[in-house]
Amino acid sequence: MQPPLLNLQDFEREAHARLPRMVFDYYAGGANDEILLRASRTAWEAVELHYRVLTDVSERSLSVQLLGQSLDWPVLVAPMAFQQMATPEGEVATARATAACGTGMILSTLSNQTIEAVAGASTAPVWFQLYIYRDRGITTELVRRAEAAGCRALVLTADTPMLGRRERDLLNGFHVPADFPVPNLGLDMRGTLGTSADAASALSTFIAKHWDASIAWRDVEWLRSVTSLPILVKGIVRGDDARRALAHGAAGVIVSNHGGRQLDTAVPTARALPAVADAMAGEGTLLVDGGIRRGTDVLKALSMGANAVLLGRPLLWGLATAGESGAVRVLKLLRDEVDLAFALAGVRSPAEATRDLLG
Repeated sequence: MQPPLLNLQDFEREAHARLPRMVFDYYAGGANDEILLRASRTAWEAVELHYRVLTDVSERSLSVQLLGQSLDWPVLVAPMAFQQMATPEGEVATARATAACGTGMILSTLSNQTIEAVAGASTAPVWFQLYIYRDRGITTELVRRAEAAGCRALVLTADTPMLGRRERDLLNGFHVPADFPVPNLGLDMRGTLGTSADAASALSTFIAKHWDASIAWRDVEWLRSVTSLPILVKGIVRGDDARRALAHGAAGVIVSNHGGRQLDTAVPTARALPAVADAMAGEGTLLVDGGIRRGTDVLKALSMGANAVLLGRPLLWGLATAGESGAVRVLKLLRDEVDLAFALAGVRSPAEATRDLLG
C-alpha cells in the first residue's frame, strides 16, 4: 500500500518517480554546484519562531490584499515555464487549481498555454511574467495581450540577463519537446527552443539570441510608459535595488534568486528579505519566493515584512502527481499548514505576523 502524501516533500518524491529524468531535473535543478538551491531551504529552517500564547486564536483570517486584489491566504503560485511537461493541461490546470484554492498565479512567458487560455480558465488573479526582449515590439505585444486577456499585473524578471549554468540540463540534453507549444513567443522565436543538434544549449541559445542583456533601470520606466498595469520587479535581493525599483515606477518587488537557478552561492531569500523590507519601509508591495515548503515558512516571511509569498516547485510536483487535483491538494495542504502555524504562534491575521515573532 502506497503511503499517504503528507507534505510538500512527499509530493516531490512522488513526482520524481513519475516524471522523465530530463523533466524532473529541469524543474528541480539549480545552477552550478546547487549550493544556493540547498541553502534556500535550510535558511528558512534556521529561522526560529518566538511564538505568543494566550492570545485567543479561536477565530483567524488569512486573507490579504495585494495591488488592490483579494486573496483568501497570502500565497500565490510563482511563474514557472513549460508546465505541460508535468501535466497535459499545463498552466490551465494551475489556473483552475489556484482559483479553487482562493489564490492567484503568475503566468510565465515561457508557458505552454496561451495567456488568453490561462486567464480565461481562472476567476482569480492572474499576473503575467515577462522578460524584456531585444525587440521591444515583441515585449509590447505581450503586454497588450496580457492587458486584453485580463491579467492584473506584470512581473518583470530582472535577474536573467543570461542563463545560469544548469549542469543537470547539460547532462540530460534538456530541450522542449517539439510537439509542445510555446505560444507566447513570436513565430520566429519558437524553433530555437526545440530539439536541435546541440539540445543541451537550446534554451541558453534562445535566451542569448532574444533576451536583452543590456536592460537597466531605464527599462522599468519604459515598461511603465507602455502599460497601465502595476509592475513588480522580480529578482531583488538588495535593499538599495528595491528602492531603485520603486523610484523607477515599480509598484513593488519580489525578493527572489530565481530558485537557485542563476547565480550560485548568492544570498538565500530568507536572509535577504529583512533588509529589503527595512529599505522599503512599507512602501509598495513586497513578495518573496525561494525554498518555501512549510506553513511556518510563510509565517516567517510575513513576520520579516513580506505581504505574501510565492510557491514554486511544489506546485509542479502536484501537477505531475495528479494534474489539477494534485495541484489543489498541494495548495490545500500548505494552506492548512499556514493556518495551523498562525494558531500555534498566537497570530490571528497577517497583520499580526510582526518582526517580534522572530526574536
